[in-house]
Amino acid sequence: MDIKDYQQIFNEYKHQGEEQAKVEAFDNVSSGAEEIVAVRKNDDGDLIAFKTSSGRELDYVTALNEAKGGKLAHVDVFHKYGRDILRSEPDGVKENNLDNLPQF
Repeated sequence: MDIKDYQQIFNEYKHQGEEQAKVEAFDNVSSGAEEIVAVRKNDDGDLIAFKTSSGRELDYVTALNEAKGGKLAHVDVFHKYGRDILRSEPDGVKENNLDNLPQF
């Protein structure tokens, strides 16, 4: 029976994901997709607006629509709780998570 180093396998998997994220980040930026660089939160801590790399300020619904159309880089839209939700791509980089971005 083979002895597997589960941690090593996971580390390799994670590293491959990080490398792929770098490639995809470059592809998104070179394709003209804007990045979200800052967020606005309400009193409950919910994200309600976003500032892009070009300085545009987007309300939540507009940001959802632009993300669906591929105009925003490094974000995903998924459906949960009966509605669409905008979130950071799960790339393993905590610094670029929407919740960790500066507020405007």
